[in-house]
Amino acid sequence: MTEKHTDYEIHPPRQRWTHLALIVKDIEKTIAWYEKYTHLEVLSRNEDGQGYGAWMADREDAESPFVLVLAQFFEGMDPFAPAEHGTLGPFAHIGIEVMAREDVDRLAAMGKEDGCLALGPTQMPAPVGYICFLKDPDGNTVEFSYDQGVYETARKVWSSDAT
Repeated sequence: MTEKHTDYEIHPPRQRWTHLALIVKDIEKTIAWYEKYTHLEVLSRNEDGQGYGAWMADREDAESPFVLVLAQFFEGMDPFAPAEHGTLGPFAHIGIEVMAREDVDRLAAMGKEDGCLALGPTQMPAPVGYICFLKDPDGNTVEFSYDQGVYETARKVWSSDAT
């Protein structure tokens, strides 16, 4: 039997960084966590014989999307079994830069109250900046940072305005 393939009409204009995929135990709980702590929202959801899936992304980045893929496999339906699925951490992490130092403090306080704070607000040497680490419901580390310089560096090095 031949699998049906979808032929989408819109494709990237060049090779692109498009997603990070995570295995989750409870997709609803994980979606709720990312909606609470980050700017991400559900872009699409699906369900098939292997389990549930969701794509979370930033609505304002439709022209150049980066998607957090969440997958919850049904019992006995993990196509990668018996391989173990790891979690991101302690250093491997999802990094999200915020607009102000106070945002890091606010997110850390929320995380502490909810029991998911892994590292309280900490000033790290450049280029890391001011950060905190939270753990999502599956134990993955999510870093919230301020003043990391990603945007400034990219614009200075690659922007057509940087002459």
